[in-house]
Amino acid sequence: MAGADEAGRGCLAGPLVAAAVLFDLERIGVGEVRALTALNDSKQQTPEGRAELFPIILRVATKVAIVSRCAPGIDARGLHVTNLAALRDALSKVACHGCVCLSDGFRVAALGHDQRAVVDGDAKSAAIAAASVIAKETRDRYMRRADSAHPGWEFAQHVGYSTPEHREAIERLGVSPLHRLSFQSMAYQQLAFAEHI
Repeated sequence: MAGADEAGRGCLAGPLVAAAVLFDLERIGVGEVRALTALNDSKQQTPEGRAELFPIILRVATKVAIVSRCAPGIDARGLHVTNLAALRDALSKVACHGCVCLSDGFRVAALGHDQRAVVDGDAKSAAIAAASVIAKETRDRYMRRADSAHPGWEFAQHVGYSTPEHREAIERLGVSPLHRLSFQSMAYQQLAFAEHI
């Protein structure tokens, strides 16, 4: 069973990160199943919970793949197209003969394996939930490191999501190289309005 999910789809800044996790259900022991019982949608996990699950998933999974797409690439190709391509690329790296590939919410075209889109899949499938945790934890770690390279936007706090503090930083500093310019966001509309004054 392979599952894929992404993190950062709704962010103003930073990459979109997709992950895929392959579990061989016949090879997972009772202790490993017990360790994975906390799996759920990564957004329902605390940061500490995700950090704790991350190495457990890496240890138990047969294969894990992580794919990242940068802000300029998202702007050039569009978010939805970029998201589907990233999910497909991640799944194709872990899929094997006879496995079923599950993706959270969106059907992934041209995969070449039995594939199903599962609505709210991160709450229904351990493989999708594991991919959700891997993608979110990987992306958050990247954004926390990016904070020192791009001071002032406070990426370590909001990891690129649209918060009042992030929108205020955009109004004050403009955009960084990590910002996605194709988004129709109030933060960018305020910036454009300020430039015309």
